[in-house]
Order: sequence, then C-alpha cells, then structure tokens
Amino acid sequence: MQTLTLNNGVEMPALGLGVFQTPPNETRAAVTAALDLGYRHIDTAAAYGNEREVGQAVRDSGVPREEIFVETKVWISDYGYDETLHGFDKSAAKLGVDRIDLLILHQALPSDFDKTLAAYRALEKLLADGKVRAIGVSNFMVDHLTALLDATSVVPAVNQLEIHPYFQQRAVLDFDDRHHILNQAWSPIGGITFYPGYGENRKSVLQDPVVIGIAEAHGKSPAQVLLRWGLQHGRSVIPKSTKRHRIAENIDVFDFELTADEMKALDGLETGRRGGPEPENVTLAAFGRAIPEA
Repeated sequence: MQTLTLNNGVEMPALGLGVFQTPPNETRAAVTAALDLGYRHIDTAAAYGNEREVGQAVRDSGVPREEIFVETKVWISDYGYDETLHGFDKSAAKLGVDRIDLLILHQALPSDFDKTLAAYRALEKLLADGKVRAIGVSNFMVDHLTALLDATSVVPAVNQLEIHPYFQQRAVLDFDDRHHILNQAWSPIGGITFYPGYGENRKSVLQDPVVIGIAEAHGKSPAQVLLRWGLQHGRSVIPKSTKRHRIAENIDVFDFELTADEMKALDGLETGRRGGPEPENVTLAAFGRAIPEA
C-alpha cells in the first residue's frame, strides 16, 4: 500500500474505504471485507450514522489498531468550540477508540463562519492534547481556507473534496498544494455523476469513452483507471463500495501506471459541474441535524 505523508509528518495510506451512504447494517461487513483485503484506511463521519459499525469491524478484524488509519468528520450541527470537543467524544465513543487518526470538519458553514473557526480551534486543542493525530477540513473552498488560515495556527493536513475527471476543482487543488494541504478525493471514481440528484441528463464518468479506452489498454476496469489517475496526481482516494469484489478491485491499482498522455486525456474531461451541494448553500437551516449521543 502506498502511503502519503501529511504536513505534520503523520503517514496515511493513500487509498481507503469510504462508507458514505452505507447503511449501518451493511457497514460492518464492508469494513471487515476491506480490512481482510488489505485496506488500512477507513473514512467515515458522524453524519453517516455508521461510526459504531466501523469501530466494531476494526476491533473484530484481528488487525492491530495502530495499523488502521481511522478518519471521521464533525458535522455542522456540532460546530462551536465546546460543541466540537463533545463531537469528538461522541465519535470516539462510537468508534471505540481513545484517539482518532484524522478528524476533519465536514463542511464550511459560510453563514456562521465564526462557529466554523471555533470548531477548528477545538480540533487544534484535540491535536495538542494528543486525542487526534491530524486535523483537517472537507469541502472548503479557497475563500474558506484563506479565512481559516488567517484566524488559526495549524494548517489543515487534509482537504477532502469532490474530485474526479468531470469535476476537478483546480483552483482549490492548487491552493491546497501551495499550502501543503493534502487533497483527498471523495467520489474519486465519479460515482456521484450517476446519482439521480446529478440531473436527468447525467452521464457517468465510468462510461466515458476516454476512460473505457484507457482501461482496455491496461486490462483494468474504468474504476481502477480513475483511482490510478487520482493516485498519480498525489492525492488520497477513498472509494466506497459494499460489494466484496468491488472492494477488492478498488485496491488493485498499484501494479500499473498511466502514461503522461493518458493523464492529460483524463485531465481534459473537466465539465465544471459539481455533483455535491454548493458549499455556499450549506446552512444549519438546510442541512443541520442532531448527531446522536454515543
């Protein structure tokens, strides 16, 4: 497994299993399969409602805890200094761990950015106290990152973003690179491009002729090509699946390399069309929901 070194020296497996929208009753089996197949990085979130099942699978896996990189996220409803400290307590208890490897803010809250800053300062406190190994953010745009860096002292280790060939967010990626913030791709195989919410005329990047042609040239699947594209750009990728054969396929991406021309062709698929919610539209009124106690 390839690893990436975060800006504070912590090493993180480059590829992990994501469990976004994985029902709790399917999460344990998916994580168990992933760990059995060699994954050592699991990405979850308080808002996913499946942290407890992730923790159970980690404990039952037989893999030493220190070999598994556990990442989770604080939801906007738990922003604020004391609220975020308690959010950590809830997540740690559900996961059944004393220390979380990477804890990140799930979204910026532009309508109440002071609360976002207070939440990040709580992450800094957790880092200083050794309760987390690294801290970061998710879905933060350049203006959010600029304001955060101006008001806090610890540069985020990670910014988790929607990144796939159809939506590359290059301005954010470039900003992150300049500030040594690792780009981490959610929906790295563009799964969100074939969700119903993507629109009536949605087109899956997995079915793009350019992707299919490159996959055929390497004897790989389109999903493997897209994961390889992200890895060769130096990003972390966290594909999700609940099917064991897909989980196995997604980790089998370290035995081939895309050519410079193939990378350029994939880079050229940008549509500028976001699949997830517009960051500026994330408000407590629209997206807030209580995160249950442990």
